[in-house]
Amino acid sequence: MDITLPELEQAINYWRTLRPSSGEERALSPEVNTLATVYAMMIFQQARTLPLDSLDQAARQLIDTWLQRSG
Repeated sequence: MDITLPELEQAINYWRTLRPSSGEERALSPEVNTLATVYAMMIFQQARTLPLDSLDQAARQLIDTWLQRSG
């Protein structure tokens, strides 16, 4: 199964709602930061989709949780 760039944006927004940025520097939560790194790599590589099995365990778990809860 693949994830598209718009789906990844939705997952990031889901986690931003649950774990908003914090502090004066508005630092991203670890969850958002993990998915933002995947997003940045997709943009850099000009990839429209990405196989879920190519993600590291942390990113995959965050996306799986989003998929289960967004249902």
